[in-house]
Amino acid sequence: MLGWLIGQKGARFPKSMTSSGVWAGDIPLQEAWDLRDIHNPNITLKSELERHNYLGEIACSYDSAYGYPLSAHFELHIEQGPILEHTNRSIGVVQGSQAYRWLSFTISGRDAHTGTTPLSARRDPLLAASRMIASSNEIAQRYGALASTGIFKIPSNASTNTIASEVTFTLDIRHPDDTVVDTVQAECLESFNKIAAQDGKGVSFAWQIDTDSAAVRFDENCINAVRAAAHNLVGPGKYMDITSGAGHDGVYTSRRCPTTMIFVPCRDGVSHNPEEYCSLEDCAIGTQALLEAVVYYDRFRMKQEGES
Repeated sequence: MLGWLIGQKGARFPKSMTSSGVWAGDIPLQEAWDLRDIHNPNITLKSELERHNYLGEIACSYDSAYGYPLSAHFELHIEQGPILEHTNRSIGVVQGSQAYRWLSFTISGRDAHTGTTPLSARRDPLLAASRMIASSNEIAQRYGALASTGIFKIPSNASTNTIASEVTFTLDIRHPDDTVVDTVQAECLESFNKIAAQDGKGVSFAWQIDTDSAAVRFDENCINAVRAAAHNLVGPGKYMDITSGAGHDGVYTSRRCPTTMIFVPCRDGVSHNPEEYCSLEDCAIGTQALLEAVVYYDRFRMKQEGES
C-alpha cells in the first residue's frame, strides 16, 4: 500500500502529482524542492518538508538500483464528479486521464486614481485580466474543452479608488485530446494579446506553464482486472468505463509500470471541499474492488510468466 503524500493537488505549491512525478523521473528532485508557496514565496516545498521532519533519506525513484520500482499500480479514488452518482453506478473502471495544462499570467499596468484618470489614459490590468478570463472560457467552449481560473491575486494595498498596477491569475485548460489543449492555449494567447491593447494605453502580460500533463491511456490488462472485479462485486449495469477528468498519481506511474484506477461515487460530485463525502458502503465496495483487481492481475502475471 503506497500513499503519495506530498504535493498531489498542487494547491499550495503549483505543480500537481509532485511525489509521483519525482518517483517517475519526470520532475527533477531539485525542481520539486524549489517549488514556492503561492501565498508566501519565501517558503519552499523543501523547507516545509524539513519543518515537518518529512524530508526522507530514501530515494523516491522507480529505478531499482537505488529506489523502489512497482510491478503495477492500482489507485482507488472518489470520482470527484457526478457521473457515477447520476447513473447509479457503484464502480468506475478508469480508462485513462484527460490532458490538462496549468498556466500563470501576470498582467502589468500602472497605478492611478479612479476619479482623476480618464479612460483614455488608463493602464488597467484588472479590467484586462477579467476580459482574458472570460475570453478563455468562450474559446474553450468552442472546442468542448474546459478553461478555468482558480487563483486571482491583486496587490495587498489595493483600494476602492485605485487602479491596480499588477494582477495575476491562473488558467487551467483540460480536454481528452492533447492537440485541443494546444489549440485552446494558442487561441487564448492570441486573444489575450488583442485584449491587452484594447483599453486606454493598454497593458502588458507575461505567462508561464506551471504543469503540463498529457492525456494518458491506462494499461489494458490492469483495466481488465478492475472490470472483472467490478463484475464480480456489483454485477453488470452497476459499473461503467470512465475517463478521469482530474490528474492523479496514476498519470505518472503509468509511464513506469502498468497502471489503472478505480472510481467510487461521491455525494453531489463534490471534491476539494468540506462537503466532500463518500459513503461507508461505497468506500467498502471500492476497497474490495481494489483487492480483487490486484488478485486478478497477479494471477494474470503468473500465467504470463508460466507461459514464457
